[in-house]
Amino acid sequence: MAGAHRTGHPRLQHHFDNLDQQFEASALGMWLFLVTEILFFGGLFAVYTIYRLSFPRAFAEASHELDVVLGGVNTAVLIGSSLTMAMAVWAAQLGRRGKQMLFLGLTIALGLAFLGIKAVEYSHKFEHGLVPGANFRFEAAHDPIHSQLFFSLYFVMTGLHALHMVVGIGVMAVLFVMAFKGR
Repeated sequence: MAGAHRTGHPRLQHHFDNLDQQFEASALGMWLFLVTEILFFGGLFAVYTIYRLSFPRAFAEASHELDVVLGGVNTAVLIGSSLTMAMAVWAAQLGRRGKQMLFLGLTIALGLAFLGIKAVEYSHKFEHGLVPGANFRFEAAHDPIHSQLFFSLYFVMTGLHALHMVVGIGVMAVLFVMAFKGR
């Protein structure tokens, strides 16, 4: 009988025949999700690259307004959060709930740190009038239109990434609660 629980395993969802089929479906779903993310962000990076090559002076001038130290710290925070997430998966696979919760908590904390640093970066852009729109001002620009394009791409790309971080923190919080409850 198709779709019936053949193994009686408590983790087997009703619409799968067995755990192998369920695992394959979830793995395929994750790969499809990752491919769509690569295509989406890859498209944004392609647009950025095309415009950077088309207007190198404007993009170079505008990029000097970014805070390299904050960007570097945020890069380290992201790498650290990738490590703590991998460690949370490792702990879950070994059934070490305490360590799993520790690493999920650290991942959440690092995600929040990333968002906090990004908020500081954004506030600096707002203070200096580097937000695209009617109030955009960049006195040092030789080509303000294309400098504004740089900041438009900056806010779109980093804003979408921040949105992904917010969703990720939410998912990590749910996983933390589930781990706390022993699920």
